[in-house]
Parts: sequence; C-alpha cells; structure tokens
Amino acid sequence: MLFPAAKRAETVAAVLEQLSRVMRRLATTGGLGLTAASVLTRLDLDGPQRLTDLAASEGVSQPSMTQLVSRLEREDLVQRAPSPEDGRVVIVTVTGAGRNLVAERRLERAAALEALLNELDLDEQAAISRALPAFARLADLANVPAVSGRADRPRPGGVR
Repeated sequence: MLFPAAKRAETVAAVLEQLSRVMRRLATTGGLGLTAASVLTRLDLDGPQRLTDLAASEGVSQPSMTQLVSRLEREDLVQRAPSPEDGRVVIVTVTGAGRNLVAERRLERAAALEALLNELDLDEQAAISRALPAFARLADLANVPAVSGRADRPRPGGVR
C-alpha cells in the first residue's frame, strides 16, 4: 500500500520508532543503558573513536560521554588511551570483554526476534524479507555524511 509522501514518512517513522523500542527491550545482558550499548556497538563495528566523536555521534555532551566511558572502563568494556598523533586527544577502544558483551546482546536479540517472527504468518514473514533490502538502503542513506556533491542534502536530526 502506498501513502502520500508526508503520510508515508509519518507512518514509517511511527513503525520504526515502535520497532526501535522493541529491539532495545530484547537485549538485557550486561544491564547496559541505551547510550552505553550504542557506544559499545559503535566501537565494535567502527573501531577506536575519539571521545569527542563518540559524544557527538551519540548526541550527548563531552562530560557525559567522559562519565560513561569511565564507567565502561571500570567494567573492563572499553579502554582509553592518548592519541599517538596528539596526546591531548583521548581514543576509546572496545576490549575483548566489551566485544563479547556486544556479541551476547546481538545473539540474545536475534533469538528473541526469531520467536516474534515465528508468530507471524508466512505472508508477513515474506513481506519482511522483501522489505529488508529497502530498509538496509534507507539506513545506508542516513549514514552517508554530507560530502562532495552531496553537501546540499540535509542530514535529518543530526544523523551521520
């Protein structure tokens, strides 16, 4: 079913917000809050990051990110080190324990999601499978920074 553009975006946004809340509830291992889980996942997927970049990407202040990273460091989930290029800059890296926790949460989420998917009928499961490439493309579009030739393209809500 196709909607007019404004209604389509509104409907997709509402459903994705609801799914986002569901996905957050599906993984509880480690007792991490949303920002802590997001930081660990970002470090696991994207590699070491500057503390300031983590704060910006998560939409929190640098002092808040410093507190969070300190807590994650005490729990041996991340480690901080000065940048080799500029000792004033702090680089944050996920530890083996942090990687393991991210993997455990991913498996926990996948198992819970599998149980939910099994509750759908075959047509609904097929519709989700057919929609996955479009959702992956949408995520890719939202993650492309505004660079050469695309600077005129607005980045919604600070999406990087």
